[in-house]
Amino acid sequence: MSINLEDWIHEADLVSMQKAMSSGECTSEALVLAYIERIHRYNPLINALLEINPDALEIARNLDLERNTTGSRGPLHGIPILLKDNIDTYDRMHTSAGSIALAESFAPEDAFVAAKLRAAGAVLLGKANMTEWSNFMSNRMPAGYSSRGGYVLNPYGPGKLFVSGSSSGSAAAVAANLTAAAIGTETAGSIIGPASQHFLVGIKPTVGLASRSGIIPISISQDTPGPISKTVTDAAILLGALVGIDENDKATWTSPHRTFHDYTSYLDRDFLRKTRIGIPRHYYRSLDEERLSIMESAINVLREQGATVIDTVNLHLEQHPWNNDVICYEFKTGLNRYLSKLNSDMPVHSLQDLIAYNQKHAASALKFGQDNLIRSEQNALNETTYQLKRQEYNHPAVTQGIDYVLDQHGLDALMLPGDVDGMYIAARLGYPLITVPAGYSAKGTIDADGDSTQGPFGVVFSGRAFSEPTLISIAYSFEQATLFRRPPEMG
Repeated sequence: MSINLEDWIHEADLVSMQKAMSSGECTSEALVLAYIERIHRYNPLINALLEINPDALEIARNLDLERNTTGSRGPLHGIPILLKDNIDTYDRMHTSAGSIALAESFAPEDAFVAAKLRAAGAVLLGKANMTEWSNFMSNRMPAGYSSRGGYVLNPYGPGKLFVSGSSSGSAAAVAANLTAAAIGTETAGSIIGPASQHFLVGIKPTVGLASRSGIIPISISQDTPGPISKTVTDAAILLGALVGIDENDKATWTSPHRTFHDYTSYLDRDFLRKTRIGIPRHYYRSLDEERLSIMESAINVLREQGATVIDTVNLHLEQHPWNNDVICYEFKTGLNRYLSKLNSDMPVHSLQDLIAYNQKHAASALKFGQDNLIRSEQNALNETTYQLKRQEYNHPAVTQGIDYVLDQHGLDALMLPGDVDGMYIAARLGYPLITVPAGYSAKGTIDADGDSTQGPFGVVFSGRAFSEPTLISIAYSFEQATLFRRPPEMG
């Protein structure tokens, strides 16, 4: 082998890895082993992984043999990919959503997206730590904490910088080069937020583009899996592997003719000069001086690259809050359905069981309480009142939201800061988002102790349903014009 894997995998992208394996400079087995060695060395510093797939090396060896005998399956053949711990796998890895109640739970089959990755030749490297129950357990629970795994730490400033969103372990692992890329899930901000805070690219696809079957749910109307990676190219490759029609997820039935199995054809370096991008200033108002400066610099990049920038546009949704009744109803319904199918030896088979289990094991299970679980269990909506509430909840977003402002100004996309505020509008409609690194703040996002430390920050591009090709083109053009991504100083 002519490459030094220990050094090379620090920032190697999927294309480079595939070329190295195809040329014989590297094998999947060697790649997986190098990542496992890094995990053993660096994961104790950031707590990003819950477990390594005990079969990963054997899977890699079999894929190497397959490459040598029948050829490669494609751009993910032999590539190690990490999964968030709410995504089912049929193998010897657990699926727990970060809860000690499910710490010994094995899923009977792969989630749809896990099966798609296996079919594409990816090596499922392990399960990432996450905010327990995708941060729908307690309003007091900090991002990145789970009773099963403890705290995820941001490798750019462990214990000092915000990790953001429930896919924090997936993002921290990719940022620290403990995996080639990862799959997260998002209800509202849980892919985009962590990717932004870890100098990564994240894509929250349109709901229905990638199936949710086999993923521990929060919201049937908002949940979606999506890629987290170091580059837009890698994210585009991964997205193409995830999409597809699933008979077990009705949302995917609406996506034929609007999905692509190769999003890399939309990697257009010069795309910004063809675009009109709106700036919704309302969502810039809470930024500190440094992150506002990063956003102003990003706007200047758009202009320098030839984009037409419309500054300012208004979404008229600021006074329409999140509807907890709707989300609590969906969470209770979806979680009861998931838990009811678990093996009989599991201690919980309903939300009511889960609440009782947590109370019985309060010392380890209830560090931050379970007010959201209790609120969901007590939710009194029936199917009829739920549908009426959901309609009421979505009406302002449909009539005054993203489509409205894009049509009003003839825009291709909106550009938002990489925090959570502006992501709720897209979440309510199930619309796509993509984040890309935009700058490094001297303050970062500081935790409660007030320490001042540097930290990454990203911009977010938002568009209408199934506009992933446009958003990928915009993000790639921005990325290639700036190249802000840099790894954390971990060795």
